[in-house]
Amino acid sequence: MSRWKNAAVLTVSALTALALTACGSGTETPGESKQPSVLEQLASDLKGSLQKVVDKTGTTSSVTMTMKGTAAGEKVEMQGALDLRDPVKAEMTMKGPDGDPMTMRMIGAVIYVEVPEADRADMDGKRWIKMDLSAASAQTGMDFAQQLKDVDPTKQVKTLLAIEGTTVVGEETLNGVPTVHYTVTAPLASYLGQLDADARKAVEQELAKNGIKEVKIDLWVDEEYLPRRAHMVMGTMTDMEIDYTDYGKPVNIDTPADSETADLGEMLKDLKGLEGLPTG
Repeated sequence: MSRWKNAAVLTVSALTALALTACGSGTETPGESKQPSVLEQLASDLKGSLQKVVDKTGTTSSVTMTMKGTAAGEKVEMQGALDLRDPVKAEMTMKGPDGDPMTMRMIGAVIYVEVPEADRADMDGKRWIKMDLSAASAQTGMDFAQQLKDVDPTKQVKTLLAIEGTTVVGEETLNGVPTVHYTVTAPLASYLGQLDADARKAVEQELAKNGIKEVKIDLWVDEEYLPRRAHMVMGTMTDMEIDYTDYGKPVNIDTPADSETADLGEMLKDLKGLEGLPTG
């Protein structure tokens, strides 16, 4: 059972680490000044362009994403979709403890990890393990439902807008798509200033414990004013990259039925109650 708990915790670490979007005319008429392309505007008007990215990305209902990197010292690779409507939902696929693909759904502060079919007999036929993080949110001051919202690409753009020192690296092509690359390296205090006051203390303590003094964020934006990639580095604790594709593509992420779900919290309570019983 512990391997499913570990997988769920690893997924939370990955999501929390990211607490992260028409060209000009082709010919120039004599006597007219050439209109800058979108890429040129993205590079020259940093603040105005990033605000357009916030406005455009904020209207999308869903996005497909691929995450890779390290979180809390563990390697993470996952791909899936975000439903950005309220409540925000995610369905991701990643490698399980045995190396086989594992599906995870996160709806608000609740994580559901799919049990492989071969192991369901040991779980009374249940297909999903449920882990409700509401209690953890209350204890740590970190809203895990909000952490899921922070994976929304709009969050990373707002961070770049709010932190002083964001610069343009230049035009780059990602997966065949022309983009403009932005970057900022911010002192920890500046980054923490973007967080909710209730969550700030807990995040600050965790980062300070790991010796994190600054946060580096990179963002690549295409000609549609949509983020295509976000990359965040927090010392040796987190180095995570997310690629965004298929904005607005319909997604359907259902909450697993209670009849198919085993509650990890209740299972752990039952195990704790058995600790003092005699054996043999």
